[in-house]
Amino acid sequence: MLNYLDKLKNTDSGNFFLMAGPCAIEGEEIAMRIAEKIVKITDKLQIPYIFKGSYRKANRSKGSSFTGIGDEKALKILEKVAKEFGVPTVTDIHESAEAAMAAAYVDVLQIPAFLCRQTDLLIAAAHTGKVVNVKKGQFLSAGSMKFAVEKIQEAGNNKVILTDRGNTFGYQDLIVDYRGLPEMQSFGVPVVMDCTHSLQQPNQSSGVTGGKPELISTIAKAAIAVGADGLFIETHPDPANAKSDGANMLHLDLLEETLSRLIKIRQAIL
Repeated sequence: MLNYLDKLKNTDSGNFFLMAGPCAIEGEEIAMRIAEKIVKITDKLQIPYIFKGSYRKANRSKGSSFTGIGDEKALKILEKVAKEFGVPTVTDIHESAEAAMAAAYVDVLQIPAFLCRQTDLLIAAAHTGKVVNVKKGQFLSAGSMKFAVEKIQEAGNNKVILTDRGNTFGYQDLIVDYRGLPEMQSFGVPVVMDCTHSLQQPNQSSGVTGGKPELISTIAKAAIAVGADGLFIETHPDPANAKSDGANMLHLDLLEETLSRLIKIRQAIL
């Protein structure tokens, strides 16, 4: 279902596709190291792979939280990952004016969950001609996402992906309603499960979002069993010292084993 991404490899394997990488681009060396390891794993397992990294983090709990190393510097690192490893890349955008800038460097523009209803932002992303991945807002039903798809398609772009990242449950937790995955698939677009952000515990008194990374495999296994087209997993070689979202990232050393188990589930349901 992602035949509109020319750089995507292993598309004939029958496996789910993967969006994975660090939450934020922290620097060239670590980004390249993470990309190299994930590319080796996904090539070995024949998983179509898109490298993920945010060039800037606009949605932070505290004003002092890390937001980025500089837009152009981070975007050039994403461009280098794509050239070095021959994989497509995805990054978030937050305002309409950022769409064209980011599109010059990456293959997929991602709309953050809190911004999924921003019409001007969706249309600006659509007009770049890039693939647009829209994360479902924690405050929305799966059915409501058809309007985000329509906005992008009516702007002349049919290259849409939807990603679920759970629903708000009380003030400081999220819960995944797996009924939403097939419902969003009924809109005729690939649907992804965000296995890391759906385990966030937001609005902590410390001003730093918490998480339950020990349940990443559980969320992923359930999503594949339900029939998700792809998975979104943020991963890092040292989550405890990551500059963003370390509390809910998968340790990079655990990625291969996790994906291997998921492939078995995928094969069982085909």
